[in-house]
Amino acid sequence: MLTVRHGIAASPLRAPRDDSSLWILGHTRIFAFVPFVSFVVNFFLTLVLAVVASSAFAQADYAREQRWAEEIIPAILVGDPVQLELATGRKFLGIYAPARAGGPAVVVIHGLGVHPDWSLVNALRSQLADQGYATLSIQMPVLAADAKAEQYPPVFPEAAERIAAAARFLRSRGHAKVAAVSHSVGARMTNYYVEHAAAPALDAWVAVGITTPYSGAERFRLPVLDIYGERDFPAVRDNAPARAESLRRARGSAQIEVPGADHFFSGHESELVRHIKRFLDQKLR
Repeated sequence: MLTVRHGIAASPLRAPRDDSSLWILGHTRIFAFVPFVSFVVNFFLTLVLAVVASSAFAQADYAREQRWAEEIIPAILVGDPVQLELATGRKFLGIYAPARAGGPAVVVIHGLGVHPDWSLVNALRSQLADQGYATLSIQMPVLAADAKAEQYPPVFPEAAERIAAAARFLRSRGHAKVAAVSHSVGARMTNYYVEHAAAPALDAWVAVGITTPYSGAERFRLPVLDIYGERDFPAVRDNAPARAESLRRARGSAQIEVPGADHFFSGHESELVRHIKRFLDQKLR
């Protein structure tokens, strides 16, 4: 028989059922779903671990940068190592190859998780120096070795600071015109800098194999060469029409697809440099 005490529907105390998911306390029936509680606890533990792991990936791996520097500095053949400094006091490696006084200069920006003398980057900085451009190839922030490209945006603000520091360095050496040549994730970092800097210290930008559409292209105030390979990553090729359309607003910009080239321009390095030189000659000289 159902009774009501103090406005609360209640029933006489019963012994617990065999089902452990239900118990009765006093005169009020309370349902406790043990499997559900277990699920919730496991879910939040998983969430916490994911956040911790994500935070770890989002932190620039400065020890890894130092290992890169120790490995590559003794092997540099073109240019000299220099230390650049951020406003925070943190220093990072650059490789500076000077050219004629007052001539144009290029900041060379590598891609995902590598260093300023890596493969394609070495070809770009060395061959552009041979063509009369001073080059400064800089170490960008890197994450853990197994980090993916989509985990890099949290370090884009520091990447932008490094690009600004590189441009200041080159201008302090008397180079009146400065461009950036950046590859892959490095191009995305450059996009972040160009979009967010109040007055980007660049006169032109070459984006090599950028995987995403441009962000903030309506605010670009410099000419951009968008260049990629016929056999590039699908994301690069698929987004090419959107990039071309957005660059219509940036006066003097262009897009080039290099026949037969892959994302790293393997075997097409010299052809890539010829396209870049032709563009920079038009914009900087």
